[in-house]
Amino acid sequence: MAAGSGGPAARELFAEGLLQFLRPAVRQLDGHVHAVRESQVELREHIDSLATELCRINEDQKVALDLDPYVKKLLNARRRVVLVNNILQNAQERLRRLNHSVAKETVRRKAMLEAAGGYPQGLPGK
Repeated sequence: MAAGSGGPAARELFAEGLLQFLRPAVRQLDGHVHAVRESQVELREHIDSLATELCRINEDQKVALDLDPYVKKLLNARRRVVLVNNILQNAQERLRRLNHSVAKETVRRKAMLEAAGGYPQGLPGK
C-alpha cells in the first residue's frame, strides 16, 4: 500500500488487520518459548541428577575411575542450558510486552474507528 493512499480510515483498517494477523503468531511463539523453557528446566534437573550420581559412583568405586572430566562436562552443559534458558526467558518477556502492546493498540484503533463512524461496510468490529 502506497503512503497516503486510501485516507485515514483505510490506514486504520490496514493497521488493525496487521495487528489481528500478528496476534496469533505472537501467542503461538510465546507458547513455544514457554514449552522450550520447561524442557530446559527439566534438562537442567537431569544434568544435576546425573552429575550427583557420577560423583557418588566415583566415590564408591574401589578402582579409581577418573569421572571428574565427565562431571565437568556435565556442569558445563548445565551452565549452557541455564544461559539458553535466560535468553529464552528474556525473549518470552519481550513477546509478552509485544502482545500487550498489540492488544492495547487494537483497542485504541477500534475506538478511533468507532469514533470516526464505525467500520467500513462488510467488516464487523470484533
